[in-house]
Amino acid sequence: MNARIWIVGCTALLVSACTDMQGTSSDPSERFFKELPEGVLAIVADNQDLTAVRIDPADGCYVYRYAGPVETTFLPLRAKSGGPICSRPAEAADPAVAG
Repeated sequence: MNARIWIVGCTALLVSACTDMQGTSSDPSERFFKELPEGVLAIVADNQDLTAVRIDPADGCYVYRYAGPVETTFLPLRAKSGGPICSRPAEAADPAVAG
């Protein structure tokens, strides 16, 4: 009886591990640009993967998917000058909080 429970449990675990979870979200923040605007392409620095770029809804800046040796994460898309490329200006700090 114990062997059957283990077999059924392991089978369910193995089958669930084979499902592809990428791309199952319908969240708009997971959508990538098919083609970047010309202005962004003109100032973007080299050595960044432009195949999966989106705008981070938290700050309005462009981020790209970086697949590293350990994990895949989103990094800010940088201009040739080194700064992040944003679609809207940075909000001014709240004076009540700053001081």
